[in-house]
This record gives sequence, C-alpha cells and structure tokens, in this order.
Amino acid sequence: MPAPSSKPEGRIGDATLSPRTDSRFNPKLVKALATQGWDNNLPIGIADENSPFDQLTREMRSQHYGFSEGFAALPNDLPQDANEPPVDRKTLVAKGVDGNDVRLYVFRKSGTQGQVLPCVVYIHGGGMTTLDTLRPGNIRWLTDLAQRGVVSIAIDFRNAWSEHEYNPFPAGLNDCAEGVKYIASHKDELGVSSIILEGESGGANLCLATALKANQEGWVKDISGVYAYSPNVCNVYGWSAERIASEFPSRLANDGYMLDTTGAGAMQSYYAPNVQDRTNPLAFPYYATIEMCEGLPPHIIKVDELDPLRDEGIAYYRKLCTAGVDAIASVNLGVTHGSMVLFRRALSELHSAGMREIVGFAKSL
Repeated sequence: MPAPSSKPEGRIGDATLSPRTDSRFNPKLVKALATQGWDNNLPIGIADENSPFDQLTREMRSQHYGFSEGFAALPNDLPQDANEPPVDRKTLVAKGVDGNDVRLYVFRKSGTQGQVLPCVVYIHGGGMTTLDTLRPGNIRWLTDLAQRGVVSIAIDFRNAWSEHEYNPFPAGLNDCAEGVKYIASHKDELGVSSIILEGESGGANLCLATALKANQEGWVKDISGVYAYSPNVCNVYGWSAERIASEFPSRLANDGYMLDTTGAGAMQSYYAPNVQDRTNPLAFPYYATIEMCEGLPPHIIKVDELDPLRDEGIAYYRKLCTAGVDAIASVNLGVTHGSMVLFRRALSELHSAGMREIVGFAKSL
C-alpha cells in the first residue's frame, strides 16, 4: 500500500493553486465562483494593515461596492420559492449607547402571530466594516429562517465604514449588544421564547463578542446560544510568518480563495485602529481568556475547509471547550468562506443543511 501523501496543504504546497485548480473544491462551487471571476485567486488589495487611514478608507469603499455587486449578481432563487408561505416583516428601533438609532428588522412567518417561537438574531458579515444589512442575500437568509418556524431579527449595526461617517470599534458591537438587550426586554411583545445569536464572518465575530460582553456585564442569561459561521476572530497584526504558519496554516493554504488575507488585515485595522484594541477580546474574540469564556451559553462553530479563516474558528472552539462551554464544531468540506450563506442555488443542499442546523439549535434551547 502506498504511503499517504505528505504534500503540504493547498497553496502552501503549490502557490499556483486557485479555486479553479485546487482539487479539493466542490465543482458546483467552482462553476458558481466563475460567474464572478472568483474561480481565480482574489487580487491583493491596495491597502494592508499598516496603510494610512485614507488608503484604508479607499480600500473599504472598494470592497463594499465590489462585493455588494458581486453577491447581488449571484442567483439565489429556487423553484420551490414560488410556492413558499408568506413572511411578515416589520422594523423596530432600539436606542444605541451613543444616542443613535439601531434598527431591528423582524421576519416572522405569516399566521404565527400569537405563537411563542424561538428567535434567531442575525448579524451580517462584512468584516464588521462593510456590506448592508438588507442586501438581497441577507433578506433571503432571514426569510428562509422565518419560514422554518423561528422569528428572525437582523440588527442594523453601524459598520466601521460608510460613505458619510467612520464608526470604528466598539460602535458596531455596542449596537449589537443594545439590539439584543432590546429584544430580550420585549420578548412578550415579539412573541419569542429563547434568543440565539447567528452570523457569518464578521457577523460571527460580533455574535461571539456580544456573548463575551454580555458575560462580562452580567446579562448573558438573555442569550441562549451562539451559532458562529466562518468566524473572523483574530487580528494577526504583528505576528511573524512562522507563527501564522504554525497556528493558522489555513491563512496560507487558502489565501485568495474568496478572501485575500492582506485585504482582511486592512479591514481589521480599519475596524480597530487603536493599538490596544488589536488584542482586545471584544474586538477579536480569539484573544479571550479561558476565564472570560467560562459561563457562556452553548455554541456551535461552523467553518469551511477552504476558508483562510478556518483555523482561527477551530482555535476558538477549543478555547470554549477548555472553558467548559457546551460547544460543538464541524467543517463544511469542499467550500470556502461563507459559501453556506452566499450560494443558495449552487449549493442548495449545503444551504438547507445550515438552515436545519441553526433552526434545530434554536428550537432545542
């Protein structure tokens, strides 16, 4: 019997690999990526973590509009959508700690008024910095959740970047925390029982950080669980190449696969510009101590095999386990960053599996 291959993973072993040529990729995903040119590795952005503020701002603007247009162009409808039950929508407003309004977008299956249902609080991705709460893919995600028998509520937190103002950490986190507290204090009016937090990428960061903040401040009992998908939890600012290779090899093996780690570093620096916040657990939960994690509610950590951020999500899961938190983790094979949310049509079976897991988790608590 031949010995198993010891070739290093992905682009560590072959720097020329791309989604189109890496045999680990699900062919259906490669086909979908090709429609946007994402079957090639993403180009390195115009800014990195050390760039001047003006250059970082230009990069955030470019990422916001570039990804917004690309995601909106992805076909996410399915044949059965024509016969789906209607979902009622409304908007509530909580007050933020800075006197700002925090909009809460509520989705609930029609005909369920009067029933008490679990609540999934959705926090969108975009590196805590970009993308819109109600972009088309997110509306579809919230609708799918509601149709499966939960009340889904999206928190319209302040991104660090916008055309009109700069809102770095902790603005977005504070909005998420105030949104969750508002929902918890209005459960009777909303007809909800338990509350879980759910988000992908930067949204997963904010879910995890909100739970840590709640634990610190004494209101964690309002959160029944956390579902963090493809979490963006670590700023590797100042790390040596050797440390990154040792602790997070996926950042090297999968770099450029829907996510450029140089651009991600720029986004993280824009989000948390103060040096002291670059290892602040509320900005980047990877840096939480074991003691900070003790007493957290149950967590599910879901990562993608071909995501540059895969290994930091796994590392956070291990920290939760060490802290005695009820936590499970699993890996979506053959896909990259955020695929379960982004590719509803191309990867319908993965999307449906994610829906079942999230809703099942919410209903179990």
